[in-house]
Amino acid sequence: MAFKPANNIQDLQYFGEFGGVNPSISDSSTYTFLSAKTMFDTFEGNADGCYLYSRHSSPSNLYLGEAMAAMEGTETANVTASGMGAITPVILQLCGNGDHVVSSRTIYGGTYAFLKNFTPRMGIQASFVDITKVNVVEAAITKNTKIIFCESVSNPLLEVADLKALAKLAKKHNLKLVVDNTFSPLSISPKQLGADIVIHSLTKFINGSSDTVGGVVCGTQEFINDLRNVNDGACMLLGSTMDSLRAASILKNLRTLHIRMQQHSKNGLYLAQKFEADGLRTVYPGLESHPSHELFKSMMNSQYGFGGMLTIDVGSLDKANELMEMMQKKNLGYLAVSLGFYKTLFSAPGSSTSSEIPEDEQKEMGLSDGLIRFSIGLDADIERTYNMMRSCMQELNIL
Repeated sequence: MAFKPANNIQDLQYFGEFGGVNPSISDSSTYTFLSAKTMFDTFEGNADGCYLYSRHSSPSNLYLGEAMAAMEGTETANVTASGMGAITPVILQLCGNGDHVVSSRTIYGGTYAFLKNFTPRMGIQASFVDITKVNVVEAAITKNTKIIFCESVSNPLLEVADLKALAKLAKKHNLKLVVDNTFSPLSISPKQLGADIVIHSLTKFINGSSDTVGGVVCGTQEFINDLRNVNDGACMLLGSTMDSLRAASILKNLRTLHIRMQQHSKNGLYLAQKFEADGLRTVYPGLESHPSHELFKSMMNSQYGFGGMLTIDVGSLDKANELMEMMQKKNLGYLAVSLGFYKTLFSAPGSSTSSEIPEDEQKEMGLSDGLIRFSIGLDADIERTYNMMRSCMQELNIL
């Protein structure tokens, strides 16, 4: 039976404290008890349905975590204050001094910086490899490796990871496959393809309104319990706790994710096909020219399309900046980082979201100065958007 992630979200039913159609927001940092024994039992994790302190958990956060676990098909989930607040504790929970991570070389700049510059302080080393070549990934595994880390669709080059093959490899070597699925919610369901842990930056498509920051870790009950453990849980002790008000806001937006992703994908495919036909170097998983087009098709939940992220290369950073400034002036979107907004967002990753990666490594992975990353918006008339973008490109002699 096909996995239906949006159905799993919609099948959750919550009632507010006073019968509201939205669950009541728990606007408390601490909770009272009628008996001292219940407080003790709760602190020890032995009192179901009781809350002690909102850094541990809150009703609002648990509602959102339950919905995200339903979407990804995992046993449970833990929400965090940011995407990095989800990524970093997972790595630190699974790795200690002397351990090793095999990571995709094209990942979000913050993740790269954490693995390259921060974890070595704790004796955790990382190797960055071409994640699309499973034999290269396997060759990088050592006796100390604990994690294979990748993004379903990589930031910003839109390389696609073969999650089934990587899951098989992880199982063979007794490793955990950790997948950041931020670029492809609903379109790809990593747990169904064999991933052990699925991470999202909720800031992006899932929230969809660029008004809050959040993250989530989806996994087994055992692993999430480990993250929340008061003695040695990385989420608990590092304190990247989501605010209850934000959790409630994201949960409301999550319910329209399936509609939004369909429109993001529809618009993304339209623009990608037009840009490619115009002779621009265009990368989008929905194009047959994408080296992993068939792989993506084999993994995807087809009704949600190939996502809203695409890149074009206009040859130089100066041209990229001129074009982005002109498109913003003509109200075609915003020159801004992040993604998943209702308006199109565009940036030059080499000097923004991937700037933590040294220039020589950017060149080696194919991240050029003229690359523009687009997060395609929810435009109702995408043909008009294309014609206006094309006019900007012609004015700047890009076309």
